[in-house]
Amino acid sequence: MSIVDPTYRNERQNDIDLGRRKAIQVAGGGLAIAFLWMGGAGKVAAAINARRQPDDAAAAAADGNPPFAPNAFIRIDKDGSVRLVMPNVEMGQAIYTGACMMLAEELGVGLDQIKAEHAPPNEPLYGTPLLGGQITGGSTSTRGTWQTLREAGAVAREMLIAAAAAQWHVEPESCAVSRGVITHVPSGRTIGFGTVADAAGALPQPAQVKLKARKDFELIGKPLRRVDSPDKVTGATQFGLDVRVPGMKIAAVKACPTFGGKLGRVDDAKARAMPGVIDVIRIDNAVAVVGEHYWAAKQGLDALDIEWNPGANANLTTEKLVADLMDASLNGKAIVGRQDGEENVSGKAIDAVFLSPMLAHATMEPLNTTVHVTSGQCEIWVGTQVPVRAVEAAAKITGLPVEKVILHNHYIGGGFGRRLETDSVEQAVRLAKNVSYPLKVVWSREEDIRHDIVRPMYYDRISATLGTDGLPSSWRHRITSGTVLGRWAPGAMGKNGMDSDAIESAADLPYDLKNVHVEWVRHDMPDGLVVGWWRGVGPTHNLFIVESFVDELAHAAGKEPLEYRRAMLQKNPRVLALLNLAAEKIGWGSQPLPARVGRGIAVGSPFGSHVCAIAEVEVTAQGEVKLRRFVVAIDTGIAINPGSIEAQMQGGLLFGLSAALYSGITVKDGAIEQSNFHDYRNLRMNEVPLVEVHRIDNDETPGGIGEVGTAIAAPALANAIFAATGVRLHKLPVDRSLLIAGPDALKQTVASATVVAGGTQA
Repeated sequence: MSIVDPTYRNERQNDIDLGRRKAIQVAGGGLAIAFLWMGGAGKVAAAINARRQPDDAAAAAADGNPPFAPNAFIRIDKDGSVRLVMPNVEMGQAIYTGACMMLAEELGVGLDQIKAEHAPPNEPLYGTPLLGGQITGGSTSTRGTWQTLREAGAVAREMLIAAAAAQWHVEPESCAVSRGVITHVPSGRTIGFGTVADAAGALPQPAQVKLKARKDFELIGKPLRRVDSPDKVTGATQFGLDVRVPGMKIAAVKACPTFGGKLGRVDDAKARAMPGVIDVIRIDNAVAVVGEHYWAAKQGLDALDIEWNPGANANLTTEKLVADLMDASLNGKAIVGRQDGEENVSGKAIDAVFLSPMLAHATMEPLNTTVHVTSGQCEIWVGTQVPVRAVEAAAKITGLPVEKVILHNHYIGGGFGRRLETDSVEQAVRLAKNVSYPLKVVWSREEDIRHDIVRPMYYDRISATLGTDGLPSSWRHRITSGTVLGRWAPGAMGKNGMDSDAIESAADLPYDLKNVHVEWVRHDMPDGLVVGWWRGVGPTHNLFIVESFVDELAHAAGKEPLEYRRAMLQKNPRVLALLNLAAEKIGWGSQPLPARVGRGIAVGSPFGSHVCAIAEVEVTAQGEVKLRRFVVAIDTGIAINPGSIEAQMQGGLLFGLSAALYSGITVKDGAIEQSNFHDYRNLRMNEVPLVEVHRIDNDETPGGIGEVGTAIAAPALANAIFAATGVRLHKLPVDRSLLIAGPDALKQTVASATVVAGGTQA
């Protein structure tokens, strides 16, 4: 189910009574469900707040006791400098810029006047409302903070104005704020934030604040430069991989390649004799070589003679995983996610089977963690999407209380859900316990891919009956997969055992359909093969299935794909408007396309936003897919930064196209076969198509954006390939052998419509 954003529309939310604010309550979807249960029995879920909280005093003290710290997010020093503390982490999605724009808009400063800072681990102060913890993911950062961060800025603004007005003996209503300066409008007197910071900090907080009307926005809605760009250009930005700590040594690590395997015998004589090698550390399933620098550690690691105990999964293969998934789909117990009406069997029946592969994250920055463990403290330097979880994991391993674990969060060079896991942090802490010095543990690219926590494999059976008008009179969809939510936050599973992420964008269809039945069969992977969040989570999988099948139904009904969707979207004006906009911008149907060039449509409403993508591709006679053009229409409500929306749509789309064209994790002898970008490919620069992003502007509250492009990429691509070749893809990544246009190859491929779990359909 999609997340329902409960915040009021802009025109109804200008007057805020902070004393009576209710906790945000949402339906499930995306990365998480309303207020995720985070582990301990009875643990209260976190939610950020614009007012002072019990933990604020300690947080301000740890921050040097700035004279004005009205809430968890704003710090104003005596010199007037403004520091904004970010509740979510930055991993390339421009969330620091968006959060700063929301705070600065109401506070009354420019983006060039602020410094953004990482929040410390503290769930009561920085817990994301939609996720119930200090978590960045699920395209929830803007949706979860849109109201609160603006309120936080407004609270600070009103307190600063009140302090200035008291000093001048005037009414606060006669004062205005701009660029960190308070002006008494009638007299023209001015005073800076720093001058009144002490006095403002001593004032009570206002019970009510008035937020700006949209027409008065000075920052929100403008395509402003990112706040982190200057430091990234100069190299000043510190990612986890950049950490340097006095006395630090570097470890290269290798874990048992098989799922659930253990370390056996290690002969380290050659490694210890190598220049720069300091130590060799063994834990139950891995071995690390410590060096003065990474190259020495890596060379030492390669010199080890290792024997592994592969364990129970030594013979596991992709074929075995697929066979078990198919069997579960046929014979497993299904949980109903949506049931409207009854199945209608009168009419033309169409059915299909889809197989979606496991996927790795392959982030630009491989996993790394720096740890220093002493008798009374554990200090960690890392880029993580879950700082509190990382602290709790380290405390458990070291036996220290959580308050003795200090975590310094850093910029992340790509997360995509991988850094929602703490496995690499846990491994680093276990290794660092064995030495007296700070230890930076770096995973090689090969280690990063072979030991990824992969997206689940999915097996889908979907069918529909077409009425006399060619439109679906009934729709049935059975999804079979493992559950990420069930492992990651078991308390967030539905009472009937439903994983809402598994059916997101499958149960909440944008179309006006009757007699819809959507169900999910849980099929857990073998022990040791752990599945995790991957950019776009449930919608990335489900939109490929749903939109491919809608296109298939249009073809079976003899209908044009654009008009077919229009007919089913008459009661969904937001998505219909996007469909029409994208079709207009690409010139749908305006002129014939060349041979083996096709266009494909996909629409969806993932992560609280609405999107339509139209792909134009060429498929060569040799089966190579050339991406010519993509037109994307997006409705994400009020745009915080239109430039960020465009960038995220472009980046997400290319990420999704890479996966659809090239990516898939396969297993042989109990281990992941892929290891680097030569066999787990991404799009290369010369393969990138022209991407146009067109935005519909409205007053709706902001939706998510970071994963929307990824989720809509594969179905638009697959439908364009069908339009170009007549080959219907039911399996990813794209199998080029099906697209070859030899003398009889294409005819035979189109005629062969019975390939199980993939293949083609005319």
